[in-house]
Amino acid sequence: MFAIAAPGRAHANDEIIVTGTALPAAPGVAADATLVLPPALLADAPSGQTENMLAAIPGFQLFRRSDARSANATSQGVTLRGIGGNAAGRALVLLDGVPVTDPFAGWVPWPAIAAGSLSAVRVRTGGGTGAFSAGALSGAIELMSAGPDTRSSGLSARYGSRDGIDVDGALVGRIGGGFVAIDASHASGDGFFITAPEDRGAVDTASPYDQQSLSARAVFPVGADKELQVRGAWFQDSRQRGQRLVTSGIDGADASVRFVSRGAVPVEALAYVQARSYRATFARTAGDRSAEQPALDQFNVPATGIGAKLEARPSFGAHDLRVGADWRHASGTTNERFAFDGTRLTALREAGGRSDIFGMFLQHDWQASDALLLTASVRMDRWSLTNGRFSERSTSTDFADRSGWEPSGRAGFAFSAAPALTIRSAAYTNWRLPTLNELYRPFRVGPDATAANAALRPERTYGVDVGFDYRPLSTARLSVTGFILRADDIVSNITLARGPGVFPGTGFVFGAFRQRLNLDAVEARGIEASADLEIGRLSLFASYAFTDAEQRGSGAAAAQDGFRPPQVARNRAFASARYRIGENGHVGASIRHVSRQFEDDLERRPLDSFVHIDAGAAIPIARGFAVTLSGENLTDARIEDGIDIRGATTLARPRTMWAGIKWTG
Repeated sequence: MFAIAAPGRAHANDEIIVTGTALPAAPGVAADATLVLPPALLADAPSGQTENMLAAIPGFQLFRRSDARSANATSQGVTLRGIGGNAAGRALVLLDGVPVTDPFAGWVPWPAIAAGSLSAVRVRTGGGTGAFSAGALSGAIELMSAGPDTRSSGLSARYGSRDGIDVDGALVGRIGGGFVAIDASHASGDGFFITAPEDRGAVDTASPYDQQSLSARAVFPVGADKELQVRGAWFQDSRQRGQRLVTSGIDGADASVRFVSRGAVPVEALAYVQARSYRATFARTAGDRSAEQPALDQFNVPATGIGAKLEARPSFGAHDLRVGADWRHASGTTNERFAFDGTRLTALREAGGRSDIFGMFLQHDWQASDALLLTASVRMDRWSLTNGRFSERSTSTDFADRSGWEPSGRAGFAFSAAPALTIRSAAYTNWRLPTLNELYRPFRVGPDATAANAALRPERTYGVDVGFDYRPLSTARLSVTGFILRADDIVSNITLARGPGVFPGTGFVFGAFRQRLNLDAVEARGIEASADLEIGRLSLFASYAFTDAEQRGSGAAAAQDGFRPPQVARNRAFASARYRIGENGHVGASIRHVSRQFEDDLERRPLDSFVHIDAGAAIPIARGFAVTLSGENLTDARIEDGIDIRGATTLARPRTMWAGIKWTG
């Protein structure tokens, strides 16, 4: 394990040094199932993709097995603990305290987050309360940016299979008592054929991608124990997804400012704004894949997110409080053309709205004795959905505004049974408001189409954790957690009919017609475990998650009752080893296993299990310089990503080899 840099401090010469970190985690985190990823996992990931690095988290799941180089962005939301996902994730993802999910749809723009810019990743599985936690049904992932204490300026460039090019640069330097960190990245490549060889036809092509990002972060003191943290970011992402007429892309710009005071009563204030635009095109493909024609052009899906938080941390002897409030606003509209007449798409569809969530939270941590910590927290949210609308051809519908109150809470304890052993337990409830995307935007995957549903109800979870943390050495740790979780009114894509035919909200559908509906529930139970060990220059890490999850459905969703949620695997395992060479060299490898899962809600399209092996090395050649060599999926294992209703299989992450050079200042 490792320590995050200490808070800003005054030196003997009265120079103020700041770190750019948030307030430290509240004492009550000891009662939670919490994992801090070892630094060896954050550096030099063979794929260079942040989402692949996070696959080390027990139970971590994107909706599909592909990463941000070939997936549609709508499948990039994060879920933990096997309750299933769709376009939106069911875990909260924060970068320096700011929610990073798309304000319209809830997916994560992974190309905008450079893995090398992070100093730490802290994961809390299970729902709960706290800032922005409405929506954290299955947990929270906190990404923390590095500063000059934990990283240096540098530049890396590498060339890989299928004309892949990755370039990453960082400029980090102190200015007075503060610092500035600038990160830039470019990734592009010709991509691979995502359709399996046995299913390919004349329409199938490679899947090229082109991605850029630029971020700047400035941190400076505004007093002996106060600092201001300002961040701005821009990113662009374009992908072609295996066919000439199937594409997706995102453009975005984010800005945030955070004030941190570490005085007698620590205070943290935060404000942010997000401007995003999504676009995608879809095709109708002949059964033998010999021809394609346009089916849908979502030419502009603009979205805006605005948020703010104020939090204070007073302490009274053995009692620590955390009290605050936050607000999140999201607005967006999907603009799309459909109804192909042989020449062009002739009809226009527009749908969208806005959502607002205002919440207040209170947490009380009590060190009842040297061995026993008690914690309890509550949160109350007021939500509203307004300006909801849907227009298509000559019809237009304005949906009624809706609002409501949602309580949530968490209570737990941590008991030090021995100097190296802590036993912990927590019970919690949380909720999630459906995204504007789920409420208003239809979508397609191959011949299948899914309609939106403006009447979706908020989701709610109830769960209990029991586990232990064993730390026999400062460099060794083992954590095991058992959990039971029930998620009510979970939003799922429910199969209602089979085409060909014309269906409301989507138009002509050749394959399966689905609609987003609230399932009665998803029930999940399982075990999560992780361990890490450092022996000199050698770092070892392993994690495992077993999840037994079942859907509960009635009415239109009765056919789904008893089935496993789509894309949820029973077993996920990860292990890695890394050996440091000199100051800037290393050699390492990782192996990941994911068991069989199902593409669809009726368990008719199984996706086979796989074992994925990555390896990489940085070989020092001169002061600050190293040659880098890495490989993804070294055995070229078949990773099935999806199966459409006609049986055509798409694949993810084939074998990819990289070679490059890296300079560290």
